[in-house]
Amino acid sequence: MQFFQVGGAIRDELLGIGGGDTDWVVVGATPEEMIRLGYLPVGRQFPVFLHPQTKEEYALARTERKVAPGYRGFTFCTDPTVTLESDLRRRDLTINAIARDEHGRYIDPFGGIADLKARRLRHVSPAFAEDPVRILRVARFMARFKHLGFQVAEETIAFMREMVRRGEADALVPERVWKETVRALAETTPEAYFETLRECGALQVIFPEIDRLFGVPQRPDHHPEIDTGIHTFMVLHEAAKLSAEPRVRFAALLHDLGKGTTPAILLPGHHGHEHRSVALIRTLCRRLRTPNAFRDLAELTAQHHCNVHRALELRPSTLLKMLQCTDAFRRPRRFKEMLLACEADYRGRKGFEDRPYPQAERLWNAYRAAAGVDIRPLLQSGLRGQALQQAIRQKRLEALRC
Repeated sequence: MQFFQVGGAIRDELLGIGGGDTDWVVVGATPEEMIRLGYLPVGRQFPVFLHPQTKEEYALARTERKVAPGYRGFTFCTDPTVTLESDLRRRDLTINAIARDEHGRYIDPFGGIADLKARRLRHVSPAFAEDPVRILRVARFMARFKHLGFQVAEETIAFMREMVRRGEADALVPERVWKETVRALAETTPEAYFETLRECGALQVIFPEIDRLFGVPQRPDHHPEIDTGIHTFMVLHEAAKLSAEPRVRFAALLHDLGKGTTPAILLPGHHGHEHRSVALIRTLCRRLRTPNAFRDLAELTAQHHCNVHRALELRPSTLLKMLQCTDAFRRPRRFKEMLLACEADYRGRKGFEDRPYPQAERLWNAYRAAAGVDIRPLLQSGLRGQALQQAIRQKRLEALRC
């Protein structure tokens, strides 16, 4: 029985960064032997165990064989005769197929260390093309490592394109797509996830509403970058600079979906795209089964971002109406997240990246002023129902006029 450290911890240590999971592969063992040593079995599809003290994962070395379409169509062999190299060969990328023995020596049969130095994401073997989840994983690793100079190897992109052509991406279930997507949204350069999906053709399959934005023109006086798809990725890039919260980044990404369905006769204008965006966001979120908090913030941003951009021109009554429509008084955190997504939209344009956005401060100050109104005297006066609501509104308007 031999134990080898594998996976993200080794990769990230060699890159000089932290955060990778510490996993182990056990060669020459049976499930019964692992249980006898005190390891807790937790694997469903194949034998995985938790260390009795550290709780780190220990998986028996295994091979896998494709027997059906999709990412679930595999059978596994965890016989004690399975070698370490056979186990590493089934992994997705060479940089994730590096092991280390108990003496600290690296086992790197597929050139993962060289690929780390070359900043290259490269598949281990042709078996890569058998699992569609690997399309998402490669894209997510680009979101994590693009800022370090990483690129996807041409032969790996070619495999991914072929997988999409064969319909493998159609077999991805919503839960897995969302799991990888939300992890990518939390990475350093989340736009790289969607760029990579587009490069291999998977964006059209998984996120057709986003893919449709490319090639759609906008007014050059408002959008020097012109192309709506380019603008969308620029907005996501700016959102990542403004907030680490995936909800904000998601809202920024989807705020302009309606521009992809603008009638050609209206282009390059996009009158009414806000309403169309809300409907498309609802459809996308239903399909991917996203959490309600992600959907709600995205819809709110899509519906109100144009008015937020005009905040410096709005009258107190219009400001108050926006605060009420966005439910700012009950959900101030969400309101502030919406403002961040709108700021990302403003800055996600060629030449606007470093410009100030006083609109956000104007609206946040308006919220604080209106929310700071003391309504206790109104309650004590005996006002109720519509009369009370009208009195509160009047007080808040007075606060906004100051």
